[in-house]
Amino acid sequence: MTPTETLFAKWADISAVGSAAAVLSWDQETKMPRNGHASRGQALSVLAGIHHDKLTDPALAEAIESAAEAVGDDPVLAAQIREARRTVRRATAIPGDIARRIAETQSRALAIWQQARADADFNAFEPVLGEVLELTKQEAAALVDAGVANHPYDALLDAYEPGATEAELAPLFADLRDELSPLIKQVADSGVVVDESPAKGDFPEALQEEFGTMVATALGYDFDSGRLDVSTHPFTTGFGPGDVRITWRSEPDDFRSGLFGIMHEAGHAMYEQGLPAEHANTPIGQATSLGIHESQSRLWENQVGRSKEFWTWALPKFVERFPAASGVTVDAMYKAMHTVTPSFIRVEADEATYNLHIVARFDIERQITSGDVAVRDLPELWASTYQDLLGIRPESVADGVLQDIHWAMGSIGYFPTYTLGNLIAAQLFDAAGDAIDDLPGKISSGDFAPLLGWLRDNVHRHGRSLSADQIVQQATGRPLSSEPFLHHLEATTAEVYGI
Repeated sequence: MTPTETLFAKWADISAVGSAAAVLSWDQETKMPRNGHASRGQALSVLAGIHHDKLTDPALAEAIESAAEAVGDDPVLAAQIREARRTVRRATAIPGDIARRIAETQSRALAIWQQARADADFNAFEPVLGEVLELTKQEAAALVDAGVANHPYDALLDAYEPGATEAELAPLFADLRDELSPLIKQVADSGVVVDESPAKGDFPEALQEEFGTMVATALGYDFDSGRLDVSTHPFTTGFGPGDVRITWRSEPDDFRSGLFGIMHEAGHAMYEQGLPAEHANTPIGQATSLGIHESQSRLWENQVGRSKEFWTWALPKFVERFPAASGVTVDAMYKAMHTVTPSFIRVEADEATYNLHIVARFDIERQITSGDVAVRDLPELWASTYQDLLGIRPESVADGVLQDIHWAMGSIGYFPTYTLGNLIAAQLFDAAGDAIDDLPGKISSGDFAPLLGWLRDNVHRHGRSLSADQIVQQATGRPLSSEPFLHHLEATTAEVYGI
């Protein structure tokens, strides 16, 4: 084999181990009986060790450097080498015993978190959360010591958004806070109360799933290469080009959470299904970053799913399944999609307040990684941060610090990618509107293929061959800006609230 073929053969083995672990993790969150967590944690720990050993094998490093000698003028191979080096460098910095302990502890923490959230019992979760966070800090310290990043939080951010730093994100989030807080206050002061009754009523789970499945199929999610299941926290996971699965959860008296959860995860999954098949199981055959990944989910959820054009197409199909909505107009449904109300649950937050949920988590994570807050004090820190940012204080930890799965999984540094995704989504959608003839009309008629095709061409097909900044620049003609997002938000808020 050539050096490049050797590299790709080794990488395919690494990808296969990762896929095996992902299948076990998917099963753990969807189908596995409660008493299976201990043995599952052991299995995931073993797979994490194998994965880590393969990434840190000197023979792989040798294959990468041998392949690098053949790069020449080939930009694709150059990208493969760049991403392989980056991944191996991160893995090599983390001792194998820590990698295995992280996998086992996270698996155990997930089971405890699920029960603690259901019981609203932080005390039950606190000990294992402390273990997860301590291991995460050790991981970050090892990455800093290896020169992967200059600061612990940067080392964790880099795993999800390559190159992102706390110093760059802090002013961005401060600016968003300064822009969003007055807008939310204007809405509150307007005295306008939006009628949310179109979104509320009796919505049996089976009919919600039927409607959501129909919508996801229309958008372009390929159910022959995926499936929909129920989980405590909605997520998407891919095991390869032909198997990308999504999950959801529903509320019986408000369909928005379930529908937008499905549209959100379908957006993630369509990105995974659109990654370049010719580069599957290679270093660049994956998503560019989680900010780009999140842009794909938020674009379909918000720019499409909350639009008048979408409901022009979807409302008749909704009424077929829920006849009680027969008197609802498109305008009334549109307004019910754009209420601005501070709330406790991030995944159910409106567009105006959502990013403040992320600002809260960003602030808390910075204190966690710097050692400025004890684990036992996290519920109070969470509550006081929400009081400061949104003017509300959760009475239950289930509506507060226990609501998200991320910290149980050790995913410190993940949350900021949600806000980056919101900004990128708005900018991409504007560019798509400029490029596609009568995009609003196409959405109104249920023709989503042109939009998906544009995203395939401008985002999905690149995999990780380009950086997030490069994708945004090439697709939209300018660097990332908060302006398109704020313009979108101001326009919808003005229409709904008259401000």
